[in-house]
Amino acid sequence: MIRSMTGFGAAEGTVGAARVAVELRSVNHRFFNATIRLPSELSRWESEVREALRKRVSRGHISLSARVERGVAGAPAIDEARFGAYVELLRQLRSRYQLDGQIDVAAVLRMPDVMSSISEGEDGDVSELIEIVDASAQRLATAREEEGARLATYLLDRLAIVEGALARIAERAPARLLEQRDRLRAAVAELTMGVAVDEQRLAMEIAVLADRLDVHEELSRFSSHNAAFRQTLSRRDGEPVGKRLGFLLQEMLREANTTGSKANDAQMLADVVTIKEELERIREQVENLE
Repeated sequence: MIRSMTGFGAAEGTVGAARVAVELRSVNHRFFNATIRLPSELSRWESEVREALRKRVSRGHISLSARVERGVAGAPAIDEARFGAYVELLRQLRSRYQLDGQIDVAAVLRMPDVMSSISEGEDGDVSELIEIVDASAQRLATAREEEGARLATYLLDRLAIVEGALARIAERAPARLLEQRDRLRAAVAELTMGVAVDEQRLAMEIAVLADRLDVHEELSRFSSHNAAFRQTLSRRDGEPVGKRLGFLLQEMLREANTTGSKANDAQMLADVVTIKEELERIREQVENLE
């Protein structure tokens, strides 16, 4: 299944004596990029968490946030060193600015990282945290696959419109060449005012015109790109496809531009515009694919 780079996954579990909840959110990005926010009790394992995510996500900006659900793990622990540092800082501020009142213990306890639900000796093991990260990553992958399936359907619908326009161009092209030939003959006859014309030279000019306006090669290459695009969308090996689809889109747009420059026909140009519109819609969504 192809995967979107947009998704959400969450999981909970225990780390030591504490209950930990992990949430993952992802959006599109050219490469793997992770932003990890861990509470102080778990921050020493940030590198292990980052590496675990890297193994499970190929592309996308991943935001991971974890929280310790206080009150679930039994008696909380107080970081006395941090508590003392806050008290000393408050005393200095009170003295410096000549403030009245006493230092409120409850206020100090509410300051960052003073209290923890993971006590000394009960902080668990990194494998317990990685297990929760894995579970949330699996749910994220499921969400990304579901979104990827919806995007694939959308892209195939857009591609069908492109192929319909290409079919109309292919049908119109031969008649357009004949019309151009007749128009050239009529223009030459009008300019020469009945004077005899070298038919061999005229035939050569018509051949040059036909070669300049021929879009057969462009349509053939476009058809090959369309087939490759469909084949890539149907892959089931789990490999990222976004970059390959982006490359194919560049080639398709190049063929569309060349076809438009050769068209010299209002009907064909209208179909080229339709193709470019659909390719732009496809590009916007391909940027969201892993």
